[in-house]
Amino acid sequence: MSLLRLDRLHKSFNGQPVLTDISLEITEGQTVVLLGPSGCGKTTLLRLIAGLETADSGHIWFRGEDLSQRPVHQRGFGYLFQDYALFPHKNVAANVAFGLRMQGWPVEKQRPRVAELLALVGLPGFDHRPIHELSGGEQQRVALARALAPAPRLLLLDEPIGALDRALRERLLGELRSILKQAGTAVGQPVTAIYVTHDQEEAFALADELVVMNRGRIEQQGPPLELYRRPQSPFVARFLGMSNIFSGTWQADGQVQTPLGLLQTASWGAIGDPVTLLIRPEGAQVMPLDKDVPNGVRGRVVDISFRGRSQLLTLAFPDYTQSIQFNLDISIPLPPIDSPIHLWIDPLACWPLDTKTRN
Repeated sequence: MSLLRLDRLHKSFNGQPVLTDISLEITEGQTVVLLGPSGCGKTTLLRLIAGLETADSGHIWFRGEDLSQRPVHQRGFGYLFQDYALFPHKNVAANVAFGLRMQGWPVEKQRPRVAELLALVGLPGFDHRPIHELSGGEQQRVALARALAPAPRLLLLDEPIGALDRALRERLLGELRSILKQAGTAVGQPVTAIYVTHDQEEAFALADELVVMNRGRIEQQGPPLELYRRPQSPFVARFLGMSNIFSGTWQADGQVQTPLGLLQTASWGAIGDPVTLLIRPEGAQVMPLDKDVPNGVRGRVVDISFRGRSQLLTLAFPDYTQSIQFNLDISIPLPPIDSPIHLWIDPLACWPLDTKTRN
């Protein structure tokens, strides 16, 4: 049985639809990430779940109860905002204990719970620190501890690390997933979280279930690896960071005629039918120029960009007007700019986006 079920939610503002026919089920203990561009409706959906907005139609069910008439303060959900919304006149301990005090916890029980949560988020001994003395990352941890302290039935996070610098965001991402899992162990029940972001790296790092939204609708949902391997539309592919998308035609034996040449795929379509083909950016290997291989393509190096753990190779092809990019390990030697290059394309990295497939 699902913990949270959204049933055909619709929401408009000033006559403009913001959410259309949103249905979604979330099981206990999952971290579900709502991913999409600004204005796609993901924050509005989070606010509907929290009770901060009311749907025009549809229902929100939690443990089988319709929440339509239940006010925000009676839902028992935790909410972590992008700006943290900490109380500047209270110290760290008082901020973390706020929800406990609102729930009527005795003072003698608040103190150990606050200490437990501060240790969990990596801030032991910060109890008496003023908020204004904390860095942005430390304030984010305090806000997370405050949201987790009352053991909410559901934790809602609205781009909580979006305002931090990139290095700090990456470090906190590495810890946030484990914090959510450990928090559930501490209170004897799993923490279920819904996390809003427009950043696909955040989404991949945190999600058990990924929900990609576009223009108020759910485009695709599923485990992150499944969405990455098998996006259902060009929008999903591009939003997950994949831009090598071509129009082609199905040929025999699962091959597709593309502007790069004839490419073998791991799927099948009816011969002669049009297809939109994705080649994932990790799906290429450099081959010797003098060696012909099946699924080989020949192009020209336009740019090589160092990306830390990888190098981004940008290519041009004679019969294609757009550039194509592949991610390769930094240990792989590449020819100079404007040189010819020969690549083998992995059939498993070729995925049709808009046709029925047979695997």
